[in-house]
Amino acid sequence: MKKRKYISQKNDHKLMEIGRLILRFMNENMSKIYNYKQISDGIDYKNPRQRELVIQALHKLQASEKIKETEKGKYIINLNIAGTLTGTIDFNQSGNAYVKVESLEDDVFIHSKNVKDALQGDKVLIVTYTYKGKKLEGSVLEVLERTRTEFVGTLQVVTHKDFGFVVCDKKSINTDIFIPRGKFGGANDGDKVVVKMTEWRPGDKNPEGEIIKVLGAPGEHETEIHSILAEYGLPYQFPEEVEADADKIDRRITEEEVAKRWDMRGITTFTIDPKDAKDFDDALSIRKLDNGNWEIGVHIADVSHYVIPGTILDDEAYERATSVYLVDRVVPMLPEVLSNDVCSLRPNEDKYTFSAVFELNDNAEIKKQWFGRTVIHSDRRFTYEEAQERIENKEGDYTEEILVLDNLAKIMRAERIRQGAITFDRSEVRFNLDENNQPIGVYFKVSKDSNHLIEEFMLLANKKVSEFVSLTKNGSPSQNTFIYRVHDDPDPAKLEALRDFVSTFGYKMDLANTKKVAESLNRLLSDVKGKGEENMVETLAMRSMSKAVYSTEPIGHYGLGFDYYSHFTSPIRRYPDLIAHRLLQHYLDGGKSTSREEVEEKAKYCSSRERLAADAERDSIKFMQVKFMEKHLGETFGGVISGVAEFGFWVEIPENGAEGLIKLRDLVDDSYTYDKSTHAVYGSRTGKRYQLGDQVQIKVVKANLIQKQLDFKIVD
Repeated sequence: MKKRKYISQKNDHKLMEIGRLILRFMNENMSKIYNYKQISDGIDYKNPRQRELVIQALHKLQASEKIKETEKGKYIINLNIAGTLTGTIDFNQSGNAYVKVESLEDDVFIHSKNVKDALQGDKVLIVTYTYKGKKLEGSVLEVLERTRTEFVGTLQVVTHKDFGFVVCDKKSINTDIFIPRGKFGGANDGDKVVVKMTEWRPGDKNPEGEIIKVLGAPGEHETEIHSILAEYGLPYQFPEEVEADADKIDRRITEEEVAKRWDMRGITTFTIDPKDAKDFDDALSIRKLDNGNWEIGVHIADVSHYVIPGTILDDEAYERATSVYLVDRVVPMLPEVLSNDVCSLRPNEDKYTFSAVFELNDNAEIKKQWFGRTVIHSDRRFTYEEAQERIENKEGDYTEEILVLDNLAKIMRAERIRQGAITFDRSEVRFNLDENNQPIGVYFKVSKDSNHLIEEFMLLANKKVSEFVSLTKNGSPSQNTFIYRVHDDPDPAKLEALRDFVSTFGYKMDLANTKKVAESLNRLLSDVKGKGEENMVETLAMRSMSKAVYSTEPIGHYGLGFDYYSHFTSPIRRYPDLIAHRLLQHYLDGGKSTSREEVEEKAKYCSSRERLAADAERDSIKFMQVKFMEKHLGETFGGVISGVAEFGFWVEIPENGAEGLIKLRDLVDDSYTYDKSTHAVYGSRTGKRYQLGDQVQIKVVKANLIQKQLDFKIVD
């Protein structure tokens, strides 16, 4: 008896396997009706015994409502089936994809042959199954919402035919777009273009489209920068009506408005910014009080006074959500009349500001705080370099004030680190450009005391504004809706992998609790300074971190070690700061808590725009690095292995930050295999190893401006 039960279970399992094969096959064309013979042929079950199993499997699928019978013996996928989920699809380089579903912890793997007509970032309906006992897999049933229909690519006209194809970057669309001759839009073979996808008929291998903009010849500077903007849907001009709306703004400082504010124009005030900055959205004021304490004002441009909800100016700012800083230009969130003039805290001009004013003693302890609208007059515009000179040489105008601020900032920074903040001090690559925007030199932006000074006071304002809204007088949560900048705890699995990996270099990490983790990370980052493995350990530590995002859930900011933190100090270039200003004023006026759903939706949207801006900025840096390295083809450099994958590894040149790929197939001295756990590739015969962080000599062999990619070769 037991034996029979065992057989039937085994048979059941077999039918489930066949059911999965059938669903995979039927998913390839879901609007098609199949009979059992077509299905048997489709899954290669052709002999009579196999066909009998197919019929049994079809009955099981029908019983579980995964398929339905349209007429006797004819079947179609049931699109209203259980086991369907909705999520966002994310492709990798191989053409396979993962779908992120809100209700699931892990993403669902989708094989490239089951992605149907889905494209990067689309909202899709998928059916899921576990294939051969592995993790959850799925197939795309249909695209519910296209995230985009416009793409950047290169037109390839098919010779002697009246059509062509636009070949796009594989990350954004994993198929070429068919273009009939009449839809070339004036583009010629080889031009870089923007193409609009017009339709994708079921069963067609390629979607059809039309060219809506010719960007120019690939590889040219303007073409490639405009390609980056178009690729990320970043508008480089404001609509005329938005510019007109901005021009109409009343820029007068009126007595009537000043009467509603704290007039701080008589107090010493200055800005400290990068030398090429045009939008100054923060200023500091300082004066000594009779009791010996310091009154420090953190003054932020009062953008919310000028940009009113419901106006086209506000709609445009929200749509952009952030300014984007490419290597050679800024795509601002607000029109120039606001960002560089009306709202910019320029010297010797009265300006409306929103301020956080603190009374601090010499130990940087807060004795009092005040938040509200002010009017200020900046006495001086400092560059970071000028402020740094005052700190180092102790001479020049406003030296005394800058030294007091620097001293208070150093105390606050030390306390922050003691409380669990993590100090990633990664230097950012910058370019010296000539008058034609060609890169003539590369340098690294390094944070000095003057940078830390501004950073500490901005962090203080951001933190205290957030606490003021979020906590009652007795310190309990107020339940007020606010927009937070949150940073989740690191992924424990990634931290364990980091601990195991750095232990091979003799570094120890304690992962007992969040405080110990923060202490360990800071010690690790300080111990590797100047060592060969510094770059690698910093990279891996960064990768173990979560991404900071905007949210209405105050889960805290792990990297800064704050329980409550918001962005308040840059409303000229970030929309979330503008939301924070409006909400803070609402609560200062005694308003009740606002709708969480509405703010949450805006928070999610701003987070997605921020990611987009970061990708565009990264692409523009890569493009400039490749352009800079074009002049160095054939030259040899010392480099550090900065990333390892199955097909090769990347090497970064420390002196200019340029990164190039070395393909494993180009290493002819041995056959190499990739070991994920050690971030290394090994030669099977020689045992030779190339590991993350290793120093190597490379030769620059290829610079591809269009792919923004450098190819290197190992030099022994």
